[in-house]
Amino acid sequence: MTKKPLHNFHIPVMGLAYTIDSPIRVAQYGISSVISIIDDEILEKMKNFYNKKFNLDYFGISTKTDDYRARRVTAYLDMVDDIVNEKFESFKQEISKNKEALKDFMAILPNTSDLKTSLQNLINQKDNWSSNIKNFIEANLRPGSIDVNIMTKVDKDNYQNNEQLPVMYNDAHASLRGFAKSKLSSSMVLSAGMNPRLYSYMEEFEDFFPDENGKIKKKIILKVSDFRSAMIQGNFLAKKGLWVSEYRIESGLNCGGHAFATEGMLLGPIMEEFKQKKNDLIQSAHTLMTAALEQKGKPLVSEPLKMKITVQGGVGTSEEHEFLLANYNVDSVGWGSPFLLVPEATSVDKETRNLLVKSKEQDLYLSHISPLGVPFNTVKGTSNELLKHEKEAKGKYGSSCPKKLLALSKEFSPEGTCTASKKYQDIKLKELYADRETLTEKEFDKRKSQITDKACLCVGLVNAAYMEQNLEIKGEKQGVVICPGPNIAFFDKEVSLSEMVKHIYGNTNILSHTQRPNMFINELKMYVDYLRKEITESSVQMTHAQTKKWNAFKKNILEGIEYYHDLFIGSSFFSNGLSTINLQLQEYKLQLTAIDIPQVEK
Repeated sequence: MTKKPLHNFHIPVMGLAYTIDSPIRVAQYGISSVISIIDDEILEKMKNFYNKKFNLDYFGISTKTDDYRARRVTAYLDMVDDIVNEKFESFKQEISKNKEALKDFMAILPNTSDLKTSLQNLINQKDNWSSNIKNFIEANLRPGSIDVNIMTKVDKDNYQNNEQLPVMYNDAHASLRGFAKSKLSSSMVLSAGMNPRLYSYMEEFEDFFPDENGKIKKKIILKVSDFRSAMIQGNFLAKKGLWVSEYRIESGLNCGGHAFATEGMLLGPIMEEFKQKKNDLIQSAHTLMTAALEQKGKPLVSEPLKMKITVQGGVGTSEEHEFLLANYNVDSVGWGSPFLLVPEATSVDKETRNLLVKSKEQDLYLSHISPLGVPFNTVKGTSNELLKHEKEAKGKYGSSCPKKLLALSKEFSPEGTCTASKKYQDIKLKELYADRETLTEKEFDKRKSQITDKACLCVGLVNAAYMEQNLEIKGEKQGVVICPGPNIAFFDKEVSLSEMVKHIYGNTNILSHTQRPNMFINELKMYVDYLRKEITESSVQMTHAQTKKWNAFKKNILEGIEYYHDLFIGSSFFSNGLSTINLQLQEYKLQLTAIDIPQVEK
């Protein structure tokens, strides 16, 4: 029997450590979540923490150990799997004996769940209640998936004794190998675009290929922002005999962490294209995969395998959740940032969680702090930001760069330098001051900010987990960087796991803001603001190619607005706020029309 997922939402990866142990916290309730596995140091420290807490027998893995990165990933994931399975068994025992505990569990299941209905019928039985419940639970319940995330761009070359190591020891490659060698049967989420070399590396591990029954032990999930990207990446992998089991579509701007703005394409039209063309994805990949498997002499798959479509980014109400499921036929909806306010689900220190509780719309912003050079959603007032300002007041810039995960710039060293590091910023500031007489004050300040805005994400994004568990933090004091999506401005209190899940399914409401705009309107505003800012703050000499790009961006937003007009008119969802939505669509259309794009001849 194939046991179905208990929930139609999941908790996506957040930062390097905000979901580092989320499966240990929530998987026993059937909730799936995603662990970032790029930083082996935090994995090792959390493994040692839980090893001691649960009196396990996992041993430490030193940096002097051969292939320590991959081995640390494998050991941590195996340990999480052990803990989750043990907690799941205990949970099943509890709800099969305790009727109140069972009712509490049923209260966080989807209202449309057949499982929920069946459990209610069993509770109403007078005879053999406990025995029947126990048998039913054994046959139908399963824990949430322990999924992992690799940001494909974080694949730095590594060196030993000044000699570059083989590509298999690159950061992302080592993380992938660690997951592949673990005993998990779950999924690997690949985000931040295509890395052909990394994708090809998956061919070396049998667990990524379907067996003779068409089962895949290690599934592939691609996080994408549009259909074209999905088709290109899916076909690339299919030609190697690898199947993409899920495409995880994320809003370009209304999301946490790095924001990869689409070319003005809004989430609704993107989801519509996936809905209309999903079969094209399936058939194209199946044809290519079958040919590749045959060539490799591997078991063939007669029928296309299951392919899920999921979506995340900015969802905040049960009505939006249900709309995404019903209108776009998605399999699951990702709820990320709101779970940062759920201590039972995510690893966040008290100071940072309080900051998120108090943050308003104006406090959430798209920053330039990422060393990757990609816009990064964050919040004003983090401890990292405050410490950074204190250092700058003393004329000190940059981080000591202890981890070097983002040391990807080859400008000054073949081994790579992080643009947030003191080493890099000292050199760039020296160059800037040498040019000072040739620059206006405004130009000088802008270039200085471009250098010094960068923050150490490798440390800042894991410190909250250390602080929550009172683990020692060595080295330079860096504080916490946190990367919520703008949507968290509408969530203003710490809540329990039960309250959050009930909110997702419409059985309670934890939002205090009655004027929260619809998620599609929120994203539309972000895209209009983004285009306006791009044009007004552009420092490059205007070219025909640039203006062509902006015109296409504007055209795509306008087409998205028309799509929403038609969509909401024919929908039974959002009926109470439909007049407001239409007024907002008209307002942003006027704002967009008023944005003047400079015209440059070829």
